[in-house]
Amino acid sequence: MFFQIQSYIRFVFKSTNQHGVHSPFVFKLLTACFYDKKHKNWYQKFNEYKQHLYKNNTEITIEDFGAGSKKLNNANRKISEIAKNAGISKKRARLLGRLTAYFQWNSILEIGTSLGIATASMHLARPEATIVTLEGCKNTASVAQKSFEHFKFDSILIKKGNFNKTLPNALNQNTFDFIYFDGNHQKQPTIDYFELCLKHVQNDSIFIFDDIYWSKGMKEAWEYIQNHPKVTVSIDTFHWGFVFFRKEQPKQHFTIRL
Repeated sequence: MFFQIQSYIRFVFKSTNQHGVHSPFVFKLLTACFYDKKHKNWYQKFNEYKQHLYKNNTEITIEDFGAGSKKLNNANRKISEIAKNAGISKKRARLLGRLTAYFQWNSILEIGTSLGIATASMHLARPEATIVTLEGCKNTASVAQKSFEHFKFDSILIKKGNFNKTLPNALNQNTFDFIYFDGNHQKQPTIDYFELCLKHVQNDSIFIFDDIYWSKGMKEAWEYIQNHPKVTVSIDTFHWGFVFFRKEQPKQHFTIRL
């Protein structure tokens, strides 16, 4: 926790908003998407999805293959508690959906489904997109699967099992417009998954890494990723790290307040 507090203080002093950005591509992204305050029609359905989970007091046993949760330590947890304490925040879920619509992603890979809250935001913002989502814990994955079926989210394919097996299988011969890394908050697995996924991107593909300041190791993984020669533009929003592979862009890094 102390590491995160220190990191956040440094972030606040370094960060800026659209007024400190001189890249037309990033400036447009910030003004048209990041800071878009307009209500979206899908927000209501997304709220219904969350409420559906908040009302579910069934207890499940969590099998965690990653760094675990900083808020929930007990392996036996109520679905409602997971949704409220370990799920993506409303603000970031809405942004994730807006990003999906803004870039018009058609093929999405999510590494770390949890209860499918982030997955739901992407699906609702762009129902025509194909989403492959991976979850290591079979009990959590089952809850997400039932929730997708309940809301008739038919374009989502969930794969259960250890990422070391499911990720290569999901990548296979595919290329993805967007890959969301939210499944293992540890340095080496994050780097390994990044390197593996690099072979399945095109010029306009985008990666987002969750909790880049989760620990010293995750910060080191983020620094490795943003400095990678194939990465051109990177954006640090504290909770998320964005990377772009646009060859027409000069290599630049931005620290942006959401």
